[in-house]
Amino acid sequence: MADPKGFLNHGREVAKSRPVEERVKDWNEVYVPGSLLPIISKQASRCMDCGIPFCHNGCPLGNLIPEWNDYAYREDWGAAYERLHATNNFPEFTGRLCPAPCESACVLGINQPPVTIKNVEVSIIDKAWEAGRVAPQAPERLSGKTVAVVGSGPAGLAAAQQLTRAGHTVAVYERADRIGGLLRYGIPEFKMEKRHINRRIEQMRAEGTKFRTGIEIGRDMPATALRKRYDAVVLAVGATTPRDLPVPGRELKGIHQAMEYLPLANKVQEGDYVTSPISAEGKHVVVIGGGDTGADCVGTAHRQGAASVTQLEIMPRPNDERNNVTQPWPTFPMLYKVTSAHEEGGERVYSVSTTHFEGDEDGNVQWLHLTEVEFVDGKLTPKPGTERKIPAQLVTLAMGFTGTDRVNGLVEQFGLELDERGNIARDADFQTNVPGVFVAGDAGRGQSLIVWAIAEGRSAARGVDRYLTGASDLPAPIRPTDRALAV
Repeated sequence: MADPKGFLNHGREVAKSRPVEERVKDWNEVYVPGSLLPIISKQASRCMDCGIPFCHNGCPLGNLIPEWNDYAYREDWGAAYERLHATNNFPEFTGRLCPAPCESACVLGINQPPVTIKNVEVSIIDKAWEAGRVAPQAPERLSGKTVAVVGSGPAGLAAAQQLTRAGHTVAVYERADRIGGLLRYGIPEFKMEKRHINRRIEQMRAEGTKFRTGIEIGRDMPATALRKRYDAVVLAVGATTPRDLPVPGRELKGIHQAMEYLPLANKVQEGDYVTSPISAEGKHVVVIGGGDTGADCVGTAHRQGAASVTQLEIMPRPNDERNNVTQPWPTFPMLYKVTSAHEEGGERVYSVSTTHFEGDEDGNVQWLHLTEVEFVDGKLTPKPGTERKIPAQLVTLAMGFTGTDRVNGLVEQFGLELDERGNIARDADFQTNVPGVFVAGDAGRGQSLIVWAIAEGRSAARGVDRYLTGASDLPAPIRPTDRALAV
């Protein structure tokens, strides 16, 4: 145990954010560089090293949280890094982007603010990079087997790294022009600077993983050709079909899916554009959808100089604190969350539904008409007399995703079966109905968290390794049917 009295002597402290007026003028990460290390040892000391560490169950990766908390408290950063990397290929990603279900499951969180697990995690890995501890781990020998990984998001990268280290020759295919999937083009720079992805890619290249960008399997290369070329295939193509809003006026110019809007802002940071082809500058922006993707749109609009930003959510405003009857510890509670983007301004409106859009004579959206809604007999029902309109010159739809992209023909060309939710079906080894073809991440699970994607990639890699060699020493943190208490 780090410090038997740590949780009594120290309150919860989190990473300090840069002033709003400063950070909205740039695209750098919102946190003050170096602000965590002075407080991390104290925060790690709050960990109680519980006899039954529920944080393990809250984390799909099974991160050894009490162990690396203890090492961080003692400032043994090398040992902390070794225990952190034992279960997580990319802790610098999860430490910045994961909503930390482990913290919701923290035993201390029953009656006190939980341990700042996420902040400790990112501090350990950032310090490891600074100290040069994160070195390539090339395999001692090659198996002679080849694997294609389709998709370079967190699930695909985790599977590729595990399989490369197991001695297989791995090539990652990505339809975009750069590696990273939604990490690259879906996550704004102010949440995670892309240098973190770039150095991981260089590590993986040094280990032997090959990367092929600008190739969409099913369109640029037939699935059958890929299957013939490789001994096994891992599909980590995500759940990228966006949920649409079929209301009158949807065809007006200025209404875009979030994943049409966000990638262009990231491409500006990559140097591909001087300004984004879809910009919020000087416009009244409405974001439909109250989740993390919606918050990303809010923060992006602030940095582009929007005249106003309004975020709409059809569900009621969540509670500020956990309801121990409907959302008991250690489940992941749906609480009112103020992200860094919300700190920067804008209005959040709950319990409203869009009825239609109104445009000008040139076909550009100008107004969004909405109505308040309430639950009646378990169904969301419009409240009479609450109709109104708000200015909307740019609208982004951030309402989630409905399944794997079916446009490119990948599912049909492979002959894959789908489950009842429209995801690619798989068995206990993450193998599809097609022998040698595996699926990991959102493509098989449905839209989920980054920590689940990495866990699925690691587990699918074990299934592939067993298929190719008959046995595997690779870890498998989850099964396809697993659901942690915290999610």
